[in-house]
Amino acid sequence: MSSPELLLSNQVCFLVHRLDLSVQAKYRPVLSELGLTYGQYLAMLALWERGELGVGELCSLLDLDTGTVSPLLKRLEATGLVRRERSAEDERAVRVKLTEAGAALEERARAVPKALGPCLFADEEDYRKMRATLERMLARLEGKAAPS
Repeated sequence: MSSPELLLSNQVCFLVHRLDLSVQAKYRPVLSELGLTYGQYLAMLALWERGELGVGELCSLLDLDTGTVSPLLKRLEATGLVRRERSAEDERAVRVKLTEAGAALEERARAVPKALGPCLFADEEDYRKMRATLERMLARLEGKAAPS
């Protein structure tokens, strides 16, 4: 028999893994109505919030590398939601801009949080508490806060 500290059921990392899989599974049918994958949805959220972004900026915001973000952007561009353009000042730099269709999709996307909130949180207070807990955990993991 394994030590209690090695039991799969005692691993927070396994709970986080299962949570990630479950959340993405709940998002999948809602996002498919918008023609987006979960990763594309995150990129579009960043673009709706910030407007035009450099690929490097987008990678930083999403905490993803260019090897993951570039193919995602190519697919969004192929569907007509974004446009990628090389910078005139530095042709190594690529800027990402929403097209009219990409900007218009924001209105339909407003339904996503409302559709998923009830399956994730009991109410607004539950949401606020969970968000605060997750932010504290992430800060500890990133070394931005002293463990309490």
